[in-house]
Amino acid sequence: MTDLGYVHGYSERESSRLSDQATTLDPLFHGDTSYPPGSKVLECGCGTGAQTIILAKNSPEARITSIDVSRESLDKAAALVESEGISNVTFQQADLFDLPYEEEAFDHVFVCFVLEHLQDPAGALACIKKVLKRGGTITAIEGDHGSWYCYPESAEARRAVQCLIEAQAHLGGDSLIGRRLFPLLNEAGFKDVRVSPRMVYADSSRPGLVEGFSKRTFIAMVEGARDRALSLSLIDRATWDKGIRDLYRATEMDGTFCYTFFKGFGLR
Repeated sequence: MTDLGYVHGYSERESSRLSDQATTLDPLFHGDTSYPPGSKVLECGCGTGAQTIILAKNSPEARITSIDVSRESLDKAAALVESEGISNVTFQQADLFDLPYEEEAFDHVFVCFVLEHLQDPAGALACIKKVLKRGGTITAIEGDHGSWYCYPESAEARRAVQCLIEAQAHLGGDSLIGRRLFPLLNEAGFKDVRVSPRMVYADSSRPGLVEGFSKRTFIAMVEGARDRALSLSLIDRATWDKGIRDLYRATEMDGTFCYTFFKGFGLR
């Protein structure tokens, strides 16, 4: 997308983080999403395909078109889909604000962790709406970094997370967009809009979530903003390093971690 600023970067570690996130949170994100046989589905901003393979497996007879502005990401997504033996996905390089499709070309649209990176998420939704058939559905999933908390918690840990929020804002994005999902979908003209919180809670009794979400998804995401946070002088190196250590401290036996995503539905 023309105004996409991806604060997390395009490293191999980021690809792994996205995959860990999708796998760990599959039931939370996709448990109530599937599409009928023969339906045409547009996945916007598919990235490296972490969500794509889950969408395709949950709706094996739907025809999914997955788009992204990055050719490199699309190549990785295509390789992943091929390795999984999935045959109902077509990839295309495209800009959300200049979609190469006729109006009402798709029965359903899926958008996950894309709007947060855009300077004009409302404009993106307006463009998406044009290619969605009347009566078709949009499903949108976004996080909200302001919903995060942990125990034990420190001022340095809070500052490290705040640096990610500020670094993303510096690029024109909004990592607090989850709380805006309902008004954004309504203002774009979608009908019967419903948004539900999807909370992740992790403690040592849930080791899969501690490893897959707390460490490999959330803390890894914060760590990905290190260079940008330091270059913008949002934090000093010593405070950053202590903040990251303190985040990992909350993943130990007596620690807890909590975060809320938001999943929205609407009709054209």
